[in-house]
Amino acid sequence: MDACIFFFIIIILSATSSATVMATPSLDLVQSSCLHATFPKVCIHTLSIYQGPVSTPRELAQAAIKVSISGATKASQYLSGLRKEANWREKVAVKDCASQIADSVDDLRKTLGELKELRRGTFRWQMSNAETWVSAALTNEDTCLDGFKEVEGKVRSDVKQKITNVAKVTSNALYLINRLDHP
Repeated sequence: MDACIFFFIIIILSATSSATVMATPSLDLVQSSCLHATFPKVCIHTLSIYQGPVSTPRELAQAAIKVSISGATKASQYLSGLRKEANWREKVAVKDCASQIADSVDDLRKTLGELKELRRGTFRWQMSNAETWVSAALTNEDTCLDGFKEVEGKVRSDVKQKITNVAKVTSNALYLINRLDHP
């Protein structure tokens, strides 16, 4: 009986590890796609650990957008918490930044929806929409940081680090979208 249980556990573990391997992107696809991205190391790192099915450039671009949405959402949550602790000058910058990042999340979500529905007859139009929305998200992230030019200290450096990281993955997502050439 013990041998049967041991064998059964081995089969379960093998199936689980195979599923995990298949659920992460191919390292070759990630490396070749990220090679000329604006931030190639960030691109390779964030997408090689992405948990989801990715086997085509289109799915990789969608994964990059999902990573960007996740980062922007976390930054938005951080900013919401920061509003309670900030001084008056910081509160103004944090409030404006939170609004900009919320707009970025909306733009990125619209982009993801568009990428999921790419069609041959409307491909160029849809790609234009996706590129415009990701560019707008990048602009919002940059505008967020502009509000902290008059703010000094830890709040400024923490926000700058978080938003810069989001901007890097968003920039890489735009690069991967620009590489798509058919539905």
